[in-house]
Amino acid sequence: MAISDKALPWLVGASTLLLGVGLYAAFFLVPPDYQQGETVRIMYIHVPSAWLGMFAYIVMSSASLGVLVWRHPLADAAQKTAAPLGAAFTFTCLVTGSLWGRPMWGTYWEWDARLTSFLVLFLLYLGIIAVRQTMDDTPRGARVASIMTLVGLIDIPIIKFSVDWWNTLHQPASVFRAGGSTISGSMLWPLLVMALGASALFLTLHFMALRNEILRRRIARLTMDKIRAGESESGALEAGAL
Repeated sequence: MAISDKALPWLVGASTLLLGVGLYAAFFLVPPDYQQGETVRIMYIHVPSAWLGMFAYIVMSSASLGVLVWRHPLADAAQKTAAPLGAAFTFTCLVTGSLWGRPMWGTYWEWDARLTSFLVLFLLYLGIIAVRQTMDDTPRGARVASIMTLVGLIDIPIIKFSVDWWNTLHQPASVFRAGGSTISGSMLWPLLVMALGASALFLTLHFMALRNEILRRRIARLTMDKIRAGESESGALEAGAL
């Protein structure tokens, strides 16, 4: 709580500044693509959302190890609060990808490897969230959700390398690749700024969600202690009456 209290103002400021600069550059400074025209601007929302959708799942997987190996309550809270954020970024990626694919491919959806594996990631998020909602904050629920998360981790390398392993409609890696980026510098720097801004936004929202979860659990624990104390007092009064 102390760390997040100090970090949150800086993260809020960084995410606001970076996203503001990135969006302004993406919509007003970047020239239209010679093939895709104005639709290329969807990339500045789509690509950071894809990166953060996968990054959030890696955060969840790391937290799941903390749950299963060390059984740390903060790891459990981190795993739980990262899931809705990852689902939101993944959903944004799928929606913007469909809007981008319609003018480029002539269809909103195609069952190729990259799109299908990313849809699987979204379904994994929904499944993990459903488990946490169903089993609440029980230790068994935390373990089941953590095991599900680690099993689903296999989907991340499939998403990453699907365009290399199979013949897909989706374009191959164009930013981080062995031969260097294939994107023009005038288009690349706003994309990197947007990626940094989206990352700062994820950290901001995750810290805020973690704080809320910690406070919620403290309140729940105090409520249960008060209930138990009331039951004990009631039992003592009944015993005295007898």
